[in-house]
Amino acid sequence: MIFVGEQPGDAEDLAGQPFVGPAGRLLDRAMAEAGIPRQQAYVTNAVKHFKWEPRGKRRIHQKPSEAEIEACNPWLLAEAAVVRPEGVVCMGVTAARAAFGRAVRLRDQRGSFTATRLCRATFVTIHPSALLRLRGDDERHAEYARFVADLAQVAGHLAG
Repeated sequence: MIFVGEQPGDAEDLAGQPFVGPAGRLLDRAMAEAGIPRQQAYVTNAVKHFKWEPRGKRRIHQKPSEAEIEACNPWLLAEAAVVRPEGVVCMGVTAARAAFGRAVRLRDQRGSFTATRLCRATFVTIHPSALLRLRGDDERHAEYARFVADLAQVAGHLAG
């Protein structure tokens, strides 16, 4: 199974590995709750570079352009060709855009499996970093539960 994020964040850029920051820890926890062993998943990003702007001493992520998504697509396609996944989980609209080859609305694709250029069973869900940006505890807990349910649906689909 391949989990595709959008682009590296600050911690990932500095470490040179995907999903090692706060969003990665949240993904690890959600995968464990959904019954998906992290060691059985290949984790990557659709865009391979960290696009950012300075804000004081912090590097704040900026959304990648369509051209940047397309420029990085050969690497994502090559990763999928090597891994040959049974399923792909696109976390966020940038990842979904890379998989589908066109703009995708999260609310239209979330929760269903679709054949894409990456895999015959591509699933779209929210990016864990979006959960970290939610303000209210009730909303954050509800959306996290939905995220875990999405991952459990993926685990069930691939097991069956």
